[in-house]
Amino acid sequence: MRVLSFLRKNGFILGLLAAFLLTDWLVARWDPLTNSLRFRKNDFTKTLSQHNWETSGRVFFGNSAVTGAYIEDQAGYPLVEMGLSYGKITDLQQIIERSLYTFEDELVIGIDVHTMLDRLETDPTYPWNSKKYQPYLYEYRDYFKEAGIGMLKQMVTSLRERKPEEMFEYWAWNDKMLYYGIKPAEGPGSKQADWEKYEQKFNYMRMPDFQQNLNALEWVMNYAEKQQLELKVIWMPYNPEYPLPGYMPELKKEVDRILAEHQVPVLDLLNSFEPQYFHDLVHINREQGAPLFTKEVDQWLLSFEKPPKS
Repeated sequence: MRVLSFLRKNGFILGLLAAFLLTDWLVARWDPLTNSLRFRKNDFTKTLSQHNWETSGRVFFGNSAVTGAYIEDQAGYPLVEMGLSYGKITDLQQIIERSLYTFEDELVIGIDVHTMLDRLETDPTYPWNSKKYQPYLYEYRDYFKEAGIGMLKQMVTSLRERKPEEMFEYWAWNDKMLYYGIKPAEGPGSKQADWEKYEQKFNYMRMPDFQQNLNALEWVMNYAEKQQLELKVIWMPYNPEYPLPGYMPELKKEVDRILAEHQVPVLDLLNSFEPQYFHDLVHINREQGAPLFTKEVDQWLLSFEKPPKS
């Protein structure tokens, strides 16, 4: 009786809750953040979509420094460019553990000055960051708002310009971020402003602040050995106009020690590029730097190929 009484008194609220949960479940099954071009995508989803949704291959993994520097279409030894905005080694471990991608034959990891930062903020829409207890509509509310406002603006613009056929032509920009030209040295949005931001947010950190990613690197190397996956590491270039973060000498020494123990080949390009090849502190520019970087990586990778037997 008490249950029936409760249901009668709260039937409307319970009905709304049930309707919301059903709607949320249906939207989550559709997953518009992945499957609709009207929603902005994260870099992992962009990687898949730009490769016909293939979920296997030989890969160049890293953060946005890899995206900016490696031109896949120009590579003579092509790898799937899987540069993820704010990407870390812990993300790579999650991708492997959750079977989101099958790394075949070869895995190249690009490590820059930010790849090992445990506390670096990341993209909450990466599938391994999704919180199962949060409703889909709530978790991605900002993306729904952004898409809704974009569609509304498109409708208003099409009516104002008397082009009703364009009312529903709103599509989110879904290419990866590339880096053209060279940022100014001084002023708002400059390289100096970037360096000051990094100095305040990250550069005070020391070895305990990298432990999760150091552990993840060990895990990935053990995984590669078990799977007979060729693993290689590239230290990504840093703009020599600015001092390296204070933590880098100790961090690099420790990472190099771990890589040497596992006999992982390393290409050290950290201090190999002149300032004119950089867009900012950590991103190679697309016009000059990226073709040069891609060529260097190509030559290095091709050097491991065994010559054919005569």
